Amino acid sequence: MSAIILDGSMVHYEALGRGRPIVFLHGWLGSWRYWINAMQAASTSYRAYAVDLFGFGDSTRDPLRYPIERQADLINRFLEEMGIGKVALVGHGLGALVGMSFVKQWPKSVDRMMAITCPTEYEAVNARMRTASLTELVDWLVARTPEAASALSDASKADPMAVAASIASLQSNNVFSDIRNLGVPCLLVYGPSDPAITMPSVEKADALPQHMHQVNLESAGHFPMIDNPTQFNRLMTDFLALDSGASPRELQLKEEWKRRVR
Repeated sequence: MSAIILDGSMVHYEALGRGRPIVFLHGWLGSWRYWINAMQAASTSYRAYAVDLFGFGDSTRDPLRYPIERQADLINRFLEEMGIGKVALVGHGLGALVGMSFVKQWPKSVDRMMAITCPTEYEAVNARMRTASLTELVDWLVARTPEAASALSDASKADPMAVAASIASLQSNNVFSDIRNLGVPCLLVYGPSDPAITMPSVEKADALPQHMHQVNLESAGHFPMIDNPTQFNRLMTDFLALDSGASPRELQLKEEWKRRVR
């Protein structure tokens, strides 16, 4: 296990591979662990880091640091402490919101971002996410397979207060609207079968600015990286392979992803 102390609090992370840096940020029901498959896919060309946010996995529990903006501060301090420069971010759910908050505050530190099952507004979050226990949420959202059970084995470590505080901070500050005009390339990825997060409509997807693009992965639910890892990893590596500053809309040039936009 790897960990660093940031302002008196322990932050757990894992790293794999060599090359340009990528930081993976988990969602509301897990830890760094469900990124293992994606990290392995990325590590052939990149240095992949996966961080446990405050209140999740093996990082410190501290209610004062649970709002999305404070979790973004964690990422900034982590990069500073590790001596990491400009990065690609891959975030899921809560991690996507934290990544967007980081982009809002430090846009020049992010080369590109992949935001998976990211609620673009508070109303997109199913009310059950705010009321159910962690065990109930896992039973609701995770396919009953050995792979899923292993990937989400840290879900029970999450502090329910961390889940509640982050969703509350989304209600008070819609970070998605703040980054639309910053120009950082952003690929939005959704599972059409996700009951927890309502994905943007075709009309909203079509209205995204040029530096943003939405892809809906067939046969995926709340955890595309677990539900369909082969397809997810291919999309991720294709996105990471784009030239710096290129719009993710260039992925449409590949018929494979063009078919999956709607």
